[in-house]
Amino acid sequence: MATTKEYLHFILEQLSLIEGITYKMMIGEYIIYQNGKIAAYLCDNRLLVKPVAAAKKLLPNASYEPPYHGAKDMLLVDNVDDKNFLKQLFDAMYPELPEKNRRNKKKYQ
Repeated sequence: MATTKEYLHFILEQLSLIEGITYKMMIGEYIIYQNGKIAAYLCDNRLLVKPVAAAKKLLPNASYEPPYHGAKDMLLVDNVDDKNFLKQLFDAMYPELPEKNRRNKKKYQ
């Protein structure tokens, strides 16, 4: 089951207190970016965040679930109704998120 547009818009509204939130569609699901860094996935109408130390601390009882078959486990966020909690979570996670991958372009000779 793909994530619905209604759920996407609901989550984007819940994340509206956070600067730099953007998204990209990926095969019926969505990647959530914070200032260009991948912070979360929306898959099957679930918000899953990267399991960085700050997220583990703020979500001590969260279950680990893969966003899609074969992917690494992420933390399921159940408390999506609390905008202030989501802001606290994303702000705490941001410094620990990996930098955006910069692909090296091969030069052909």
